[in-house]
Amino acid sequence: MSELRRVMCVEDDPDIRMILEFSLNTVGGYEVCMCAGGRSALAQAPLFLPDLVLLDVMMPDLSGPQTLEGLRGQAGMKGVPVVFLTAKAMPDEVEELLQYGASGVIVKPFDPIKLPQDIRFYWEHGRGRVAD
Repeated sequence: MSELRRVMCVEDDPDIRMILEFSLNTVGGYEVCMCAGGRSALAQAPLFLPDLVLLDVMMPDLSGPQTLEGLRGQAGMKGVPVVFLTAKAMPDEVEELLQYGASGVIVKPFDPIKLPQDIRFYWEHGRGRVAD
């Protein structure tokens, strides 16, 4: 397995984007591509070629699941792990998100200091898990 170096974050809230960038770049040391929505992510993914995508669920242009479907259709993106970021943490909601093929779910609000290790966990251990 290659090393986790490049993370694409797709989040429509500018304050959360700022926290994500700080967390993943400054704390985690990852190269980060920030996208304000699904359409931007679909345009940037083939150029950035992320190792992992952190994807907000509820966004105004394309939802997280719609964006994931679009990413899966792109060359080189089929096997890239995707972790959903959501405020909806009920077990049935989490299970529904995992059914889209996500590697995991991180619930908002998240701990910016712990986030880099949470995404590394998904990178190393695969799908079907929820960060606690």
